[in-house]
Formats: sequence, C-alpha cells, structure tokens
Amino acid sequence: MSQRLTYRDILALGFMTFALFVGAGNIIFPPMVGLQSGPHVWWAAAGFLITAVGLPVLTVIALARVGGGIDALSSPLGRKAGLVLAVVCYLAVGPLFAIPRTATVSFEVGMAPFTGQGGGPLLCYSLIYFVLVIGISLYPGRLLDTVGHVLAPLKIVALGILGAAALLWPAGSPIPASEIYNQMPFSTGFVNGYLTMDTLGAMVFGIVIVNAARSRGVDNPRLLTRYTVYAGLIAGIGLTAVYITLFKLGSGSGVLVPSAQNGAEILHAYVQYRFGNGGSGFLAVLIFIACMVTAVGLTCACAEFFSGHLPLSYRTLVVVLGLFSMLVSNLGLSHLIQFSIPVLTAIYPPCIVLVLLSFTLRWWRSSTLIIAPAMLVSLMFGCVDALKMSSFHDALPAWTGHLPLSAQGLAWLLPTLAVGIMVAVYDKFRLRHEVTAHL
Repeated sequence: MSQRLTYRDILALGFMTFALFVGAGNIIFPPMVGLQSGPHVWWAAAGFLITAVGLPVLTVIALARVGGGIDALSSPLGRKAGLVLAVVCYLAVGPLFAIPRTATVSFEVGMAPFTGQGGGPLLCYSLIYFVLVIGISLYPGRLLDTVGHVLAPLKIVALGILGAAALLWPAGSPIPASEIYNQMPFSTGFVNGYLTMDTLGAMVFGIVIVNAARSRGVDNPRLLTRYTVYAGLIAGIGLTAVYITLFKLGSGSGVLVPSAQNGAEILHAYVQYRFGNGGSGFLAVLIFIACMVTAVGLTCACAEFFSGHLPLSYRTLVVVLGLFSMLVSNLGLSHLIQFSIPVLTAIYPPCIVLVLLSFTLRWWRSSTLIIAPAMLVSLMFGCVDALKMSSFHDALPAWTGHLPLSAQGLAWLLPTLAVGIMVAVYDKFRLRHEVTAHL
C-alpha cells in the first residue's frame, strides 16, 4: 500500500524544491536587474518573474502530470528528437553551465574578497567544493533528509535575514536606468529571467522531486503528482519572495556600485555596507549553502539521466560530472555568463513552447502535429536572437534586425504563435473532414 507524506514531509519536499532552484543565477541576476532598471524596477521585475518563477512552476506541474521526467514531457516529439532535447537541457543545466556556475559564484562572492581573484585560489576552492558535491550526490536517497530537513531551512533563514535587511534598510535610492531598461523594462526583464535557467532546471529537477517522494514509500501516481505540484507551488512562493527582496536590494545599491559588472559585486557591496566584515562572512556562508544545494540537485539529476543512456553507473557518473564541472568552473564567472547567454537564448523558446503546449494535449488529434512545428520555429528564431547576442552578430542579414519584437529579444514569439494557430486549425479541420467522410 502506498504511503502518504506527512505535512512535515510535504513542507520539507517544498523546501527542498525551493532550495534546489535558488542557486547561483537566482541570487546574482535579480540585484543586477534592480540596479540597471532604476525607477522601472517593478516593470522589469514583472517580466523577470514570468520566466524565472511562473514558467518553472508550470514546468514542475507539467512534469508531475506526465510522471516527472523530461522524456515523458517530450514524447510528442518522438523518441530521437525528445532525447536530443533532454540531452541539451541536461548539459546546459549540468556540467556545461549551471553546475560550474555555482562554484564560481560562491567563490567570487564568498571567498574572492579574502583570497583575491587569482586562478590558484579558484582552483583550490573548486576542488574542495566539488569533493563535497560528489560526496553528497553519491547518496540521492538521503536528499530529503540532507537538503529538505537541514540545508534548505538554513538557506531559507539566511535568505530571510538578507531579504529583511534589503527591505528595511536599503542603501539608497535608485539611480537612473540604463538605456535598454528605459525603453523596454518589461521585455528586458522577461529575457533576463532566462539566465536563472530555472525552466530548464525544472525539467531536470522534476524527477528528483518525484524520487524524493518515492524514497518515503509513495508510489501512487496521483499522490506523486499531487505532492510534486505542492512542492512546485511552495518553491514558487519562496522564489517570488526572494526575488522581490533582491530586486529591492539591487535597486537601492546603485549609490554603492553604480558600474557593477555582475550581481556578485552588488551583493558584496551591500552586505559590506550594511553589516561590515561580519556581513561578508555571513554572505559567504549563505552563497555557499545556496550554490551547494543546487549543485547537488543538478549532479544527482544529470547522473540519474545519463546512467539510463550510457554504459556507466550512477556513482561513476557523479564522479565524472563533478570533475568535469570543476574544470569548467575554472574558466571564471564572467566567461561562463558570456558563453551561456546565446545558448540559453536559443534553447529557452522551444522549452517554453513545449511546457505551455503540454497542457493542451487533449485538445488535439495529433499532439505531434501541433508541438513539433511550433518548437522548430521557436528554435529557429531563438537562434537568430542568440546570434545577435554573440560575437557572430555581424554575420546576420540586415532584415533580421527588423523582425517584430527583435529589439526585445523575442523575435521567436509572433512566428511561433502564427505557426501554432495554423497547425491547430489544420488539426481541427482534418478531424472535421474525417468525421464528415465517415457519415
């Protein structure tokens, strides 16, 4: 007989999900949005929250409805195309970008002020960091205990202290917004929400959440779905609260670091201003716990996925992924962000389309006919937006700069809607034609 989770375990599952999401990107990007958007901060925040909270929660719910795995969510694409999508998502939020970024952010915010920015300190730090990540990830069945009951509450308390300080004691008033936020605050915030990687992360974490519930003896599909949805909603509420406080922190910190290059600089400047040297130690612990939890969750999820497709065991893959992520992390935070922006800009649109259309599968005679063309078009135009943000932007033809919503980084949106409507009409027309033919 399937077990039921206690209220304490449901809350722990929600805390675990929240803790898995709140990693490097979630902490460093909102302060930067707050600083750069100036008086338009809440318009920018609204756009950011759609892609950094709304879509991830919808993704968790979508995965819960299909059983918790990206392979089931992408089944309308066919096995091969679905596998390609899954591999791309797992690599992006795994060893190529997200996992290494957790190490570089925690180093730059917590350790670099004491050790300096040299390659030697980063190498030593990343080695110790990933030894811990590998050690915890080797025992995925204990995640609910180690993360949900211990690390997540510590993370929430630390974020709560930082958030309360940002709301009650801002450093100053907003400085003038940058040009792009003056012109398009909402859409710029929307696109910047990609950088948290939370929608991609949700595709990866879905199976981790389900497995955590299963580790407590829950095997009823309906209960697993219900508990996963609860966990996603708890995480969404927590993420919104964290982002609002970090927007406020960044908005008031322009007087401290008006030319900050990333959110790590803003956080360190605010904490140093408000709490002094003791605050720097507090921030180091907060960022370390936040990044460590996310790195463990991503490592577990990636190892679980690739162990089903490669002739390597889960434990072997944990070690391989940890060591590879350590090597990539030594590129440094700025280089990682620079490389990740075009990639995320390209792959986010088809993932958004897949998640949103997964809620409409019962409407269509052929879900593949609806989802595949819409995703393909969103990928094509997403690649155009990505190239515009890369060093190859001069190679694009001039007409790409005149696409609708191109300036906002959303050139994919209208063509995807147009193709989606056309294939939906065709699907309904074909069904009506077949019914008429049988009469």
